[in-house]
Amino acid sequence: MIDYQGQAYQEVVGQQGLVVVQYFATWCGPCKMLKPVLEALSTELTDVKFYRVDIDLFRAQAIEAGIRSVPTVVLYKDGEEVDRQSGYQPKERVGAWMNQHK
Repeated sequence: MIDYQGQAYQEVVGQQGLVVVQYFATWCGPCKMLKPVLEALSTELTDVKFYRVDIDLFRAQAIEAGIRSVPTVVLYKDGEEVDRQSGYQPKERVGAWMNQHK
């Protein structure tokens, strides 16, 4: 899982294949609960790219993505948004959701 560092945003979400972006805040309890779920999935789904975007540090990217609550996980495939979920979900449910879009 890669922490977004301010690079050109299209370089992240515009990649080929499935890209998972978690929008989070350091003060958000459910975000902290979701982090190990996504980290575990990132080691299992090696063909999927995983990123985390801190909405307090990168507000413009969060606004551009239409983020209204955290945690929100957005799936991008070949540069296009294909789905999103907000809130905490258990690993099995998140993994099944991601596999639907591979």
